[in-house]
Amino acid sequence: MNATPDSADDLMVVGKIFSVHGVRGEVKVFSFTDPIDNLLQYPRWTLRRDGVVKQVELVSGRSTQKDLVAKLKGLDDRDEARLLSGYEICISRSLLPDLTEGEYYWYQLEGLKVVDTQGQLLGVVDHLLETGANDVMVVKPCAGSLDDRERLLPYTEQCVLKVDLGAGEMQVDWDADF
Repeated sequence: MNATPDSADDLMVVGKIFSVHGVRGEVKVFSFTDPIDNLLQYPRWTLRRDGVVKQVELVSGRSTQKDLVAKLKGLDDRDEARLLSGYEICISRSLLPDLTEGEYYWYQLEGLKVVDTQGQLLGVVDHLLETGANDVMVVKPCAGSLDDRERLLPYTEQCVLKVDLGAGEMQVDWDADF
């Protein structure tokens, strides 16, 4: 394991080690990628927990349907593997595949100001939630927003009219009273 991490600003959390698997030093991983086994496409991970950051190399991995089991280079002992439980798995944002026009990663939407069609500031995108029907944006009030209400807005073509990453703004078709 290497102790030379990527820049913290460049890192994106894509999973978390939550337990050990077996006695040969494998770890159980919860993947935030879709599909979950996309995480296994990245051979180098930056692990991060409580200010501690370390580089690891993925030797192999497999899906168990709900999570992943990963073998990391130089990790051959169950007790050593247990010490990695709770570490976030990060990769450099530069490794993410390019998206087509009009597609965005969630991290790009977080922090955008949300303005309705009347130009009223509803708040900023705090985070997104995955639901069965569509993703949902959690919009929290900010300085200058219309009111102090938190709103849950669907991330759909009907609601999100325009995303301007350069301006840090998103225009939505949403009734401020709803």
